[in-house]
Amino acid sequence: MCWPYSEVEQVTLFSLVRKNIIGNFKNYLLYFVSMILSVVIFYTFSSLQYSPEIQISIKSSAGVLSIFTQASVLLILFVAIFIWYSNSFFTRKRKGEIGLYSLLGVRKRTIGRMLFYENMIMGAIATAIGIVLGTLLSKLFTMIFLRLLESSFQVSFSIPWKAILTTFIVFTVITLLTSVQAYRLIYRFKLVELFVADKEGDSLPRTSFPSAVVGIAILAFAYWLTFQPITTNAEFGTYFSLIAAGLISGTYLLFRFVVLSLLKLFKRNRSFYYTGLNLIGLSQLMYRITGNVRLFTIIALLSAFTICAVSVGYSSHYNIGQMSSTASPFSYYHLSQGDAFDKEAEQIIAADGEHPLKAQLDMPVIETIADASALPFTPSNYAPEEVPVKLIAASTFNQAQEALDRSARAELKEQEAAVVRPMYTELSASDVEGLGIGVKLPEGSVDLVITGVFEERVSGWSFPDVVVVVSDALFANAQAQIEPQLYKAYNVSGQESTGDTVAKLSALEGMDSANLISYYTEYRRRLEEGGMNIFVLGFLGLVFLAATGSMIYFKQLTEARADKQRYAILRKIGVSRKDIRTTVAKQTLFVFALPLVVGLLHSAVILRALAGINLINGDLTVPISTSMIFYAVVYLIYYGLCVQTYNQIVTRA
Repeated sequence: MCWPYSEVEQVTLFSLVRKNIIGNFKNYLLYFVSMILSVVIFYTFSSLQYSPEIQISIKSSAGVLSIFTQASVLLILFVAIFIWYSNSFFTRKRKGEIGLYSLLGVRKRTIGRMLFYENMIMGAIATAIGIVLGTLLSKLFTMIFLRLLESSFQVSFSIPWKAILTTFIVFTVITLLTSVQAYRLIYRFKLVELFVADKEGDSLPRTSFPSAVVGIAILAFAYWLTFQPITTNAEFGTYFSLIAAGLISGTYLLFRFVVLSLLKLFKRNRSFYYTGLNLIGLSQLMYRITGNVRLFTIIALLSAFTICAVSVGYSSHYNIGQMSSTASPFSYYHLSQGDAFDKEAEQIIAADGEHPLKAQLDMPVIETIADASALPFTPSNYAPEEVPVKLIAASTFNQAQEALDRSARAELKEQEAAVVRPMYTELSASDVEGLGIGVKLPEGSVDLVITGVFEERVSGWSFPDVVVVVSDALFANAQAQIEPQLYKAYNVSGQESTGDTVAKLSALEGMDSANLISYYTEYRRRLEEGGMNIFVLGFLGLVFLAATGSMIYFKQLTEARADKQRYAILRKIGVSRKDIRTTVAKQTLFVFALPLVVGLLHSAVILRALAGINLINGDLTVPISTSMIFYAVVYLIYYGLCVQTYNQIVTRA
């Protein structure tokens, strides 16, 4: 029986596709794993949007859950670029194979279809495995997220079909686009170009001392900008635009000229250059560096972004308690609305047996205007000569400190004052000590001298946030002219779980005018934001880390195959396998460490800039150091895998 030619062609084509996938699977393994990880995380974000437990746990679900959508869009863009970029890494390796098919008479269209089917099948398998793993792990991810929110909801296993459909559509489109790119490969090169692809040498690297100096100057300028104070939105936009432009251009010039110049300096050191295989290793690095400039730049910038994102997410969750206490030192803090209202609110608080009352305090506060032009800070939208301030008596401040179990006390003479550090500032005593502030009262202005800064607050946060502690004598004088507002403050045990009491207090008639500030409300808001940040940014960082590590890994393996014959020649002239392994390890370490170190430095200065404008607050040492160490450890794992595979390739030659 004779089969039609088209059917024979189809069987042959798909058999070849299957053999190619199986034969090259080891080379594509990290790329394949990275794709699966991307699918799993995208599916996770999509499925959490439809989780009823999470929607119930997040009070501000409409706004916070939209972050999942934004993260999904960012992930789509990055994954699309990563897959597209990764395919280009395999182009040189496949050129010789494709050229052989062409030489044997296989039509370009058939070769293009083969590449198209290979990519589609790999993409389909990765998408299917990712969706299956995501479905199996969806309950675990939901439990992790609810754990970050400190929610006690029981999670049921469910299959969100909308999330599956969305994930399938997104990655089908991405795979289709990259498959079309693979299909067009055969049409972009002439037959002779396909055969000499692996034999094309790198151009002789050239250095430029002026360009190297310019690169260092640009990076130094960008780093210097991160330490400059930013006080307005216009300055924020200008400074960060300059910082971003400086880091991008400076990083490129660093890898293109500065690093190459340093390698040439090592080459001039004859004692080093002619020791062992340093001559060969250093020469290879110099010839490879030009081809890796763009890759190094991308990896360094992505590493900086990833470390910053993970550090910000971790710090927002790590400092929840500290920042909540800063915004609301007492468990409940409200403006007095008369004896009847205050008594009813007190009864609600006392009735909560699970959270016994530890301290109760009446805090009279005088609100007035002050001339703060001599001080280094003023609230935005207010003239320095007309700044709203809140005055608190030293005795009241000390009572609040005692109620909050704090040791600092205010000891002020009549014309002395102390400032409570405003939120989102790094104000210290050295910034204001000895400076004057003029408090305006109906009977005339009173000039006070600032003697210090209290870092911890005793009142709930409200804007404008200028609280001044004054002597009892001066407060009594001001009280005779301006009637103070009386605030009721309560401190209870276990204030993180006082949601029911806060709800009852909020429902009291007149509480809107009382401006209730509760620790629980601040804690829950920051917990939701912090949990969302660490979950989303942590998972995105994991994808970016896997992708950047894979990109360097692919590039090194591509170069390893190009270097096989060179190392074979070294073996023939008597170079030991141990010396070859040592040379490979040194070269690979340079390739992995260079963008990593630059990325770590960039992330450190960017985080310094973010802390300077108070976009991140609290104790940053642990979150930042943990993120950097984790990132470096994962990169070391990639390095170890790369060295092992590189050695296997070149030693088999």
